[in-house]
Amino acid sequence: MTESAQPSSEPWAEIAAGYAFDGAALELGAVLWDGACHPDARVRVPLPMLNRHGLVAGATGTGKTKTLQLLAEQLSANGVPVFLADIKGDVSGISAPGQDGEKVRERAGQVGQEWTATGFPCEFYELGGGGSGGSGGGGGSGGGASASGPARGIPIRATVTGFGPLLLSKVLQLNQTQEQSLGLIFHYADSKGLELIDLKDLRAVVAFLVSDQGKAELKGIGGLSTVTAGVILRAITAFEQQGAAGFFGEPEFDTSEFLRTAPGGDGRGIVSVLELPAVQDKPQLFSTFLMWLLADLYGELPEVGDLDKPKLVFFFDEAHLLFNGASKAFLESVTQTVRLIRSKGVGIFFVTQTPKDVPADVLGQLGNRVQHALRAFTPDDAKALKATVRTFPKSAYDLEEVLTGLGTGEAVVTVLSEKGAPTPVAATRLRAPQSLMGPVPAADLAAAVRASPLYGRYAEAVDRESAYEKLTAEQREAERAAEQAAEQAVAEKEGAKAPQARKQPEEEPSLVEQVTGSGLFKSLARSVGTQLGREISRSLFGTARRKR
Repeated sequence: MTESAQPSSEPWAEIAAGYAFDGAALELGAVLWDGACHPDARVRVPLPMLNRHGLVAGATGTGKTKTLQLLAEQLSANGVPVFLADIKGDVSGISAPGQDGEKVRERAGQVGQEWTATGFPCEFYELGGGGSGGSGGGGGSGGGASASGPARGIPIRATVTGFGPLLLSKVLQLNQTQEQSLGLIFHYADSKGLELIDLKDLRAVVAFLVSDQGKAELKGIGGLSTVTAGVILRAITAFEQQGAAGFFGEPEFDTSEFLRTAPGGDGRGIVSVLELPAVQDKPQLFSTFLMWLLADLYGELPEVGDLDKPKLVFFFDEAHLLFNGASKAFLESVTQTVRLIRSKGVGIFFVTQTPKDVPADVLGQLGNRVQHALRAFTPDDAKALKATVRTFPKSAYDLEEVLTGLGTGEAVVTVLSEKGAPTPVAATRLRAPQSLMGPVPAADLAAAVRASPLYGRYAEAVDRESAYEKLTAEQREAERAAEQAAEQAVAEKEGAKAPQARKQPEEEPSLVEQVTGSGLFKSLARSVGTQLGREISRSLFGTARRKR
């Protein structure tokens, strides 16, 4: 055997040969074999394969967040925009250069990395300006521009109409009958030109449709029972208590903002960081919001097929929050979206503790795997370990032993090659992120938010006339008309008892004439004339973007 061929006889070298790609690739680290790290045996993932989705899993404290950061940095450096949710509040450091030190230099030397402290272009977001506002007053009282405290992020809001009945039914935990009733409510609002901007709009339409007048409106298309309406209203109230009121409103966020690269010829992809420090106790809001983003992008982006690099890559940290308690229909929709959104150039990575946190049908769509250490302290842990091992291709490793013995910042990796085939399983010591491995100071975060060109566009909430205002105004007009009719009836009765002093110069309109001439009837007549045939064009999840 020749000297040049000698290395190929080593198992670690044969593994590394499976990662010798010709095109652009992200550097993950170096192969581990028998406890030794081989810096020349590089473990990589082809850039075009990032839209084949992926999973980053492992027990708490094994380095999942740093792996997420490592991938996001390199995607940005290659001009790919990234979206990631900062659940634990420690990802904002990606915007700042990392701190040099002995541990960083040691890790870099072990994996053959040329480490340079580097920050990456970031935008920081939060849901609805901190969850204030959106349920009441006008004039933008609920916006993130409030001077009451430092801004944590640019507010992201969606209208109730844009959210759609299917996703809203999931987050409100409605059963099938109640979900159908909510769809009827949306249909009625669409057909009558009653815009559902925030939750008070939805509440107003529900209350109207169980009134005597509203029941008459629904005769031709089915009714809404008082019991079902009560369930929906109570669910809306509970949803608001999770901080959802501020998320629904205007200006509605344009999800294409996530597809931007840095200005000024930099060319790096912007990393969009959604600050969610208090969302772990609000999983319904978190899961539904993230799926709204995917659904909206799916509906807006054109089909592009396979690209040299993705248009956008999502990282869903704490992925179990996305799937816990989800209905069968919702999981089917998620599976379908994950499968189809690849053709839109979008990649999705789920970050969680064990693969079992992700439904099997979704897990089957994830071609790239980075599995950090697992623990086997209990029978359930041991069962989860065996199940995880079975999800990997056959390898030269004893994976049960390897997965329980990995250190922090080490993982078992398999990805899709440039030809779409799984690479050999590689125990890997991962590279160190070049950005700050921790949060930036709150003052620096607030300054970055306010300096963003998007802040002026989205910071201040707007509460314009919509379904609540229209129905309230019409109700008041109808009440005034009824009061006037009652007063007229009393006057006519009293006038009949006394001799007529003089003839009235002009006959007052009758009660019927007053009611049919009220603003409510005129508004409905205009709606029929102008809105006939109007239906929301909804995407896979039933969402629809209002035309701007």
